[in-house]
Amino acid sequence: MSLHKRLSVAVVLAFSMLTTRVSPAADTPNQSGHEKKMPVLVLVGGHGFPVAPFHKVFQGFADMNCTFFEEKVGGEAFDNIEAWPYDAIVLYNHNKNPSETRRHNFLKLMDRGVGLVVLHHGLHAYRDWPEFKKIAGITSFVSQAKDDVDFKIHIEDPQHPIVKSLKDFAVKEEVYQGHGMDAKAHVILSTNDPRNYWALAWVHTYRNSPVCFLQLGHGESIYGQKEFPIILGNAIRWSAGRL
Repeated sequence: MSLHKRLSVAVVLAFSMLTTRVSPAADTPNQSGHEKKMPVLVLVGGHGFPVAPFHKVFQGFADMNCTFFEEKVGGEAFDNIEAWPYDAIVLYNHNKNPSETRRHNFLKLMDRGVGLVVLHHGLHAYRDWPEFKKIAGITSFVSQAKDDVDFKIHIEDPQHPIVKSLKDFAVKEEVYQGHGMDAKAHVILSTNDPRNYWALAWVHTYRNSPVCFLQLGHGESIYGQKEFPIILGNAIRWSAGRL
């Protein structure tokens, strides 16, 4: 075996050791009834969360095979993207700093049109990377946050497929302030509560990738709210062109 092949195998094995696969309870087809399950990569690390309840949300997506990868420094999953297997990426990591090579490979995935969902504190996934603000669809980062606030959420675009089945609802969730949204982004969830920035979820396109930001996702109480898995699941499907 050549040195190049030995290195490639070593990277794949190292990646496998750091990942956790979360599969649905039943091996059922997705909504079309014909396509194979969608492979999804969920990046975590840098911020605590209740692991088992969070995994349970993804176990409810019968049309997906979800793999969790815990980042240490940042971007380890992007070391080798030659045979990239995932249709969508969910960023639930926080304050990581990928190397230039990993950043470059991430951008290659965006050129390929891999779907991206930026979830809750994932808005600060790669804060030290200037380009990340454009990727997430923001002009500045969150400067204020407060837990356990009761407020109401409005379906800003009831025709968008991510939220089409929903009506306005109330949550007890962490509020964010101080950040700004790119003017080109399209808002799908909003609030008129002054304790939170007015937009809670938006979509846009970065390079060739559909991107969705969803502010919800602070902890177990929101994981269990009926609207959350609907919105998150639809956001993943939409980003991957499955909705």
